[in-house]
Amino acid sequence: MAGIHFLDAQAPAGMRLYAIGDVHGRLDLLQAMHSAIADEIARDRPTDWRIIHLGDYVDRGPDSAGVIEFLVEAGERDRRHLFLAGNHEIGLLDFLDRPDADGLFARYGGDATARSYGVDIKTGSIEEAGASLAAAIPARHMEFLHRLAFSESFGDFFFCHAGIRPGVPLEQQSERDLVWIRDEFLTYSDLHPKIVVHGHTPGPEAEIRPNRVNLDTLAWSSGCLTALAIEGAKKRILEVREGGRLSAAKP
Repeated sequence: MAGIHFLDAQAPAGMRLYAIGDVHGRLDLLQAMHSAIADEIARDRPTDWRIIHLGDYVDRGPDSAGVIEFLVEAGERDRRHLFLAGNHEIGLLDFLDRPDADGLFARYGGDATARSYGVDIKTGSIEEAGASLAAAIPARHMEFLHRLAFSESFGDFFFCHAGIRPGVPLEQQSERDLVWIRDEFLTYSDLHPKIVVHGHTPGPEAEIRPNRVNLDTLAWSSGCLTALAIEGAKKRILEVREGGRLSAAKP
């Protein structure tokens, strides 16, 4: 199967792409990244642009509710903001549908999400917690969560939360793999039909491989949110750190 190398991959002509990694409740970093990107767009005036958010907006960090509201407003302001589902958004929806003390949401940072909506899921029964959280989340947030896409594709780039199953055509990837896959994808060294831009697996900095780019830099605890900017064949890594500081763009 033919593939493409990161160095050769290009965005569609006349379009600048931005992809933002896992946010996990860090509204401060998300706001700083959006501000930096908006400044670039105002300065450079690209013909067209897209900002693709790679999922995992909720859990662990302090303000998941604020993150969702920020993204809802961004999407209402301009439809060129695109939003993908992460496994933590799926976990939140699963919890609201069927509260489970042993599920992803309850065990891996969902208590922080609940607190951001004014709910303590560690008080009372898990069923009561689920009902309280469902009542606390605004309808527009629920609509946002239910509308999340599982992938986007532009030019030579395929965007998803976790990765793809090697050897399976991009249009046939399962939703579960797109939000959950790790080992089979991360250890695969051959080229894919497109460069896969993803998050899900945290690391100390952006990971650029010939066949993929990982933008999960553990923002909720590291204080570093990472994005990839693509225009033509040019690619840059952007990092926003605590205090709103944008680090030097990396080629």
